[in-house]
Amino acid sequence: MVEKVFGTAKDLKEGKYVLIDGIPCRVVQIESSRPGKHGAAKMRVIGIGVFDGQKKTLLTPSDADIEVPIIERKTIQILSVSGNTAQVMDSTTYETYYLEIPEGTEGVEAGKEAEIMECMGKKKFERIR
Repeated sequence: MVEKVFGTAKDLKEGKYVLIDGIPCRVVQIESSRPGKHGAAKMRVIGIGVFDGQKKTLLTPSDADIEVPIIERKTIQILSVSGNTAQVMDSTTYETYYLEIPEGTEGVEAGKEAEIMECMGKKKFERIR
């Protein structure tokens, strides 16, 4: 699900989220140029993909409309762990599904609770409680 218009690019701040090439990204750096004699100020927004970790760049006029992803944070319970995959259950809807456990995540075991981030049909572990 995508909110169509956030406003303008000049409203962005570091740490916020923006869609760059259809990929939800967290803004890590913003550079802007001064307006010239014949045009508006330009902005270079650098973001890191939420799910893939890739660096993306958005070049846009500062008064251009931008798209912002709707990101939900949910609490889940880990039901079972098999290799690098965990079967989890959503604490509010009781829906069960499988999630890949990212490298470097410690303490993933059955019975524990965790927080996930969900956006545009993709889910990702955030932290283990």
